[in-house]
Amino acid sequence: MTSSSRPSFRLFTLSLAGLLVALPGCAVVAVADAAVTVAATGVKVAAKTVGAVADAVIPDGSSKK
Repeated sequence: MTSSSRPSFRLFTLSLAGLLVALPGCAVVAVADAAVTVAATGVKVAAKTVGAVADAVIPDGSSKK
């Protein structure tokens, strides 16, 4: 390698190393985001189910005669 290409090679190497370090962090954030989304959806479905069961079991006070 010539002395004039060393700074650009060093910059390329550091940039590549920075990208490789950042990628696993992005993957962790994506997995955590997916887990939170799944958990939130599960809570929403459970709340709707409990609400539907409660509506079916507890009378609302209106009686049809």
